[in-house]
Amino acid sequence: MKYWSAAVVCTLLLIAMVFALTSGKYPLNLADIGHLLIDNKTADPQLSIVFWQIRMPRMLAAVMIGAGLAAAGTAYQGMFRNPLVSPDILGVAAGAGMGASVAILLGLSMLLIQSLAFAGGLLVVGLVCVIARFTRRQDPVLSLVLIGIAVGTVCSAMISLIKVLADPYTELPSITFWLLGGLNSITLSDLKIAAPLTLLGILPLWLLRWRMNLLSLPDEEASALGVNVVRLRAVFIISATLITASAVAIAGIIGWVGLVIPHICRMLTGANNQRLLPMAMATGAILLLVTDTLARTVSAVELPLGILTALIGAPFFLLLLMRRERL
Repeated sequence: MKYWSAAVVCTLLLIAMVFALTSGKYPLNLADIGHLLIDNKTADPQLSIVFWQIRMPRMLAAVMIGAGLAAAGTAYQGMFRNPLVSPDILGVAAGAGMGASVAILLGLSMLLIQSLAFAGGLLVVGLVCVIARFTRRQDPVLSLVLIGIAVGTVCSAMISLIKVLADPYTELPSITFWLLGGLNSITLSDLKIAAPLTLLGILPLWLLRWRMNLLSLPDEEASALGVNVVRLRAVFIISATLITASAVAIAGIIGWVGLVIPHICRMLTGANNQRLLPMAMATGAILLLVTDTLARTVSAVELPLGILTALIGAPFFLLLLMRRERL
């Protein structure tokens, strides 16, 4: 990432963070925020609650999840050599959705809903990798993607079945809103659990981002350069899956961020992952911050985040397809 582009992106991210903290039905200005940060004890109790228990957790969650999903999407598209791959290509989102739906159907607490969502996402990706080991005659990358689609479809069918069995007045609305995605229920306690897992997934991607370029080569060429392709791809899959499962567990299914952001940033930085990954993480954080702020301010009723990211991401992706001969 060039210095000027890094400065522009960091400035936009800072503006988006201030915009998110000051926007909403309860007025907060920069002076209030400065007072709350410096001396919270003497601040207005209502302002303190709005800032520390509602807007700050949402802002931090949007930055973490946006950056994480964009990093996971960049890693998946690079390692699978496919620009149409998104972070949930191996079924992690569908698995997490199934885990959360089961927990809601059983009437479990929010912590257990998030735990089952996280476990469901990891178990589905683990199942995909195990099944892929029995398809050695096929191309390993293609096998993983196809098995991920098939297992994800089974999970989606199970979610539909759970919806049919759910109480239409209590459980069904909860399942539906959870699957649509949103940051409205996130607390600082949720972030204390999800942030270390997300950072644990981002760290290998960041440190090994220059090696992502080698996975864009055919496996034989990458192996000839001394790279253990199987081990490196496994590290990236585990890291990206950990990030995606952590995000889905606390925020539901938020689509299109991991698919669209790498394409936008590739136009700005090129395909070199050393520059692409940091740019994608910053841009993903900005997109989700702005989208979440719009979701809670443009109407009297808060809009589900997954709907807004789809409404913004899908047309933009189609525009990219029409303007470029090749992705």
